[in-house]
Parts: sequence; C-alpha cells; structure tokens
Amino acid sequence: MKFLVVGTGGREHAYVWKLAQSNKITKLYAAPGSPGMARYAECVDIADGDLEGLADFAHRADIDIAVIGPEAPLADGIVDIFSERGLAVFGPTQAAAQIEADKDFALKLMHKYDIPTGAYETFVDAETARERLKAWQHPLYLKVSGLAAGKGAIYCETPCDSLRTVDEVMVQRAFGAAGDKLVAMELLEGEEASIFGFSDGQNIVCIVPSQDHKTIGEGDVGLNTGGMGAYAPAPVITPELFDEIVQRIMKPTIRALALEGRPYRGILFGGIIVTPAGPKVIEFNCRMGDPEAQVVLPLLKTDLVDIVAGVCDGSVADLAIELDDRAATCVVMASGGYPEAYETGFPIAGIARAEALGDVVVFHAGTARRDRQLVTNGGRVIGVTAIGDTIQSSIDRAYEAVEKIDFDNAYFRRDIGHRALNRGIDSNIQEPAQSIFDSEVKNGVCGTR
Repeated sequence: MKFLVVGTGGREHAYVWKLAQSNKITKLYAAPGSPGMARYAECVDIADGDLEGLADFAHRADIDIAVIGPEAPLADGIVDIFSERGLAVFGPTQAAAQIEADKDFALKLMHKYDIPTGAYETFVDAETARERLKAWQHPLYLKVSGLAAGKGAIYCETPCDSLRTVDEVMVQRAFGAAGDKLVAMELLEGEEASIFGFSDGQNIVCIVPSQDHKTIGEGDVGLNTGGMGAYAPAPVITPELFDEIVQRIMKPTIRALALEGRPYRGILFGGIIVTPAGPKVIEFNCRMGDPEAQVVLPLLKTDLVDIVAGVCDGSVADLAIELDDRAATCVVMASGGYPEAYETGFPIAGIARAEALGDVVVFHAGTARRDRQLVTNGGRVIGVTAIGDTIQSSIDRAYEAVEKIDFDNAYFRRDIGHRALNRGIDSNIQEPAQSIFDSEVKNGVCGTR
C-alpha cells in the first residue's frame, strides 16, 4: 500500500515512524514532512494548507490512504475534497471536525445529548459578553470558539480578568476570526487525561489513556502551550473510569454526531477531567493530540495500517488492538521564550546520542535542515520519548536522553509525569505500568460494537 501523511509536526512524525514499521507499506510519503520524517518517508514540498495540491498529488501518486495529522486542514474540509475525488482518507469531514473547530457547536451537542460536561455560555459581541459575565461565578475559563493551536483557553480568576480577556479577544482580535465567538465555561475541578478513540462513524475503539502537560511552567503554571510533555498510561484513569468514559462519553458522542448527520471517522480525542461528580468533557479534538501521539503510538503493538484501514472501510468493530504493557514518557524541548516570542535557526546536536540509549525516539516538531545542518525552526522543537517498564523508569530514560541533546536557548520542563509519581507510581514500585490500566485492552475489550 502507498500512504501519505499530511503535516509537519511531532504528531505526524510519530505517524510516519509507526507506519514505517508495517510490512504492508510499499511507499510512504509525507507532505510537507520534516527532517525527522525524511528518515522513513519521501517528503513532498506541499503545504498542509494546500488542500487541492495535496489531493492532486495523492491522485498522481496513486495513494491508497492519506492520513491527515493537523486540525486545520480537517476543519477546512480536506477530507471532503479527497472523498469527492474517490481518494481514501483517514480523518473526519469538515462537518464532523466542528467538534473541535467550533467549541460552541461541541458544547451544544454535548448538552443536547446529555454527554457530561460543564455549564457554558457563548457570546458574539463584546458588549453582551461584558454584561453577562457579571453574573458568572469566578474563576472560570473563557475560550475562543475557533482553532487557536491549543492556546485559546484563558483562565480568568476574577471579573477583571474576564473583562480584560473579552477586550483582547473580541476588540483587539488577538486570535483573529477564531475569536468571533467567545465561550465562557465553568471551572471544572479535577485531574485531566486524554482519551483517543478510532471511529468508523458507527463504532469506536479506545486505546491507552495519556496525560498532557499543557502549561509552560513547572507545577502546571504559566501560559498554555501546544503541550510540553506527556506520558502514558495515565493512572488517574482506572479501569472502571476508563469503561465509564467509553460508555458515557466516547460512544454517545459518536452516536450523537451520526444522528446530527455528521458521521465521525478518524480519531476522536476526548479531553477529560475527573471531577468528584465523575468524568466530564473539557473539550473534544478532531485529531490525535501532540505530544500525546508520541507516547500513545509507541505503545501500540497492532499494525497502525490495519487500524487506519478499519476506520476507512467501516470495520472498526472487528479490531482487536494490542498494546505494549510498558509506559512511555515524552519531554518536549522548546525554544526559549515559547509560547511567546522566540528565536530559531540554532544548530541541534546530540539526537543520535540520545537514541543510542535504546528505547528512545526523538520526534521532530519544529526543525529544518539548512546547509546540511539540523536547526531549530519552531516553538516546540523536538519531543524526546522513552519507554520503560514503569512510569518512573520511562521518565528517567527520557530525561537521560534530553541531557544528551543540545541547542541554544533550549527549554524543557523537568516535572513531566509528576502527577503519576505523586500517586505513588514510582521507582520503588516495580510493577508493570499496564497494571494501572485495564489489561483487557490488549484484546480489544475497550472497543464497542
């Protein structure tokens, strides 16, 4: 089979790396790809926003399945364009992708179909927002309704914070058109986790839960980023909670979208928070998370080609997904100053030394090659992933690998996985990491029929 992976970041590198392990692939392309992906795939110089150009290439190259990584082309309708040309594509249609691209739509859907989430209110003009927010209990979150690269949720501790955010989003237009609608959402207290399910529009199979570290600062403080690290499995999600999330959230959402005439095919990403009242949805995304992809995909033992094909041909109910029984941790190395102003173009050294440790993969998120030299080319530069028998050992190996990599102004958090360790999942508990998750996931029991 010939596969095309669309995108340029760490998530897409993880897709390419995993697909390249399949003996069912005869040719693998990445568009536009990255220096990291070039180790496994032929990179094609077509931007991920050039939807027609990508479809033209897929037709010329006789691509069997295209895998769409980022949310923006999905929200812009790349799946619809490919489908109209008879090209198989892994990802939701533009209508289904609104589950991420329009938070107002997603919250309306959840409330209509009794999918547990928080109270919310949507505003379309600044004056109304200022007036209505006076009645809201603080702290709360204000979220731009459109796509904002993971940075559109603003914590507002006081009414003054809310008024300032309304001005920034709706008057100063800090997020552009993504802020045309501003959503107020109640603050949900608890611990978060990421749940990923593969859906063919009718059925969904969910895999190992993970936990992202969203903020720039250690101790989960500071500005939101695209993600500074992740680990899997996430012990906050017990086997019982996992089953409850699948039955009360993931399956009902797939049914709801189908009933709304928006059948969902691809990866549904549930951003879940475990509250005293049970698991609730913070938000949905229409693609795999980044950096979560860098810890979830390395733990996937089933051929990713089979899973992607099952989504495309409607046979998800027949999948039996097998997972590695170990743990994985990813530490993101970013450019100093990110997520605000930062410099690029600094040479990167030490990746080969890091990977030589064994059970380490370095995924490229924002790199480029200039004059044969690998250099930084983004805010999040690389994701250093390590696998270990326990969460602690995977964390230790990841940081050992990080210390072998060097570029000017490199920044990384030193507390990735701290919530798991605070639960007692540490180096003194030499127990397979999978024991904190439902072992039956190996046999696909987590799936739905």
